[in-house]
Amino acid sequence: MAGFTDTVLQKKLEDLNESQQSIQTLSLWLIHHRKHYQLIVKTWSKEVAKGNEVQRLTLMYLANDVIQNSKRKGPEYTKEFIPVLKRAFRLIANSTISEKTRQKIERMLQIWDERMVYDRKLVDEFKRIFHKRVICFLDPEREVEENSFQESTKKPRISREEQKPKVIERERKISEVEVDGTKELHVTLSPHSSSGDPPEVDELIKALLELENSASVDVAVREKISKLPPEVSEVKLLAKLEDKETALKLAERVNAALELLTEYNNRLGMEMDERRKVQQMLHDYTISQKQLLQQAEARLEEYKEKLIKVEQVRHEVMSHLNNLPDMKQLPDVTSGLAPLPSAGDLFT
Repeated sequence: MAGFTDTVLQKKLEDLNESQQSIQTLSLWLIHHRKHYQLIVKTWSKEVAKGNEVQRLTLMYLANDVIQNSKRKGPEYTKEFIPVLKRAFRLIANSTISEKTRQKIERMLQIWDERMVYDRKLVDEFKRIFHKRVICFLDPEREVEENSFQESTKKPRISREEQKPKVIERERKISEVEVDGTKELHVTLSPHSSSGDPPEVDELIKALLELENSASVDVAVREKISKLPPEVSEVKLLAKLEDKETALKLAERVNAALELLTEYNNRLGMEMDERRKVQQMLHDYTISQKQLLQQAEARLEEYKEKLIKVEQVRHEVMSHLNNLPDMKQLPDVTSGLAPLPSAGDLFT
């Protein structure tokens, strides 16, 4: 890859296409040259301003990839992109865009909210900017959707800590790419990818801990069910009813048992759904760890080979040094010799 210059940056942004490989390659290059983040973000914003619908969507994908992958190395891009993203969402909203493009932008915003790429209030602000004018260029009937969105932002929202763990449909793929001679691991996070995504460790732990409070381990409720009288479930015992008062009392017990069992069955159904999600999370996590293990083993073998080569070179160097003569032990060939004539003596 080429070194960083204004011209190279401009050319790379102009040559960017919507393929995953193109976005990933340029994203890695921008992260590698993150010390120029201010110029990069400024130039990105200019390209968005003059681009068409497809180019703008591709540049938004690029920003998404850079922001998410650069977080581990520093907050420069995450902070610098905030004001230009607001302008970009407003610009896209004020232009004529297709329904497909609108859905892709909304999907990206949803991912930012789910992954906490930005604070929820900031993501909501991005959404308001994008929804404010985008309705005008689509279907007038969609105005109802905008109003409902604005109303939803006014309602109290459940904090992230209170939300139940769920399998988020994220698109991520780990790959190794060489940037200016340096190999770096890259996680593909672009919204248009469709590969399975392993959960974060904290998310997986939280989901497993939630299962400890599931219905199947609720001893108190299970004990109540086991102690229900047989007449609430045995139809043949109805023949023993002798009067209306006894029948009414039995009906109350049956209704109470029915309510208890209905609620418990609903909880068991929800637990089954959660366990399926956790099973999928564990499956995805195991696959991702195996892939990372394979990469680590391959890299270990690579550096083992490099170590062997370096040791061979070291051995050759030491052998060469040992075969060189010791200058201190050589005889002094200059002792006893007459001094060389001066320049004046040569011409007299």
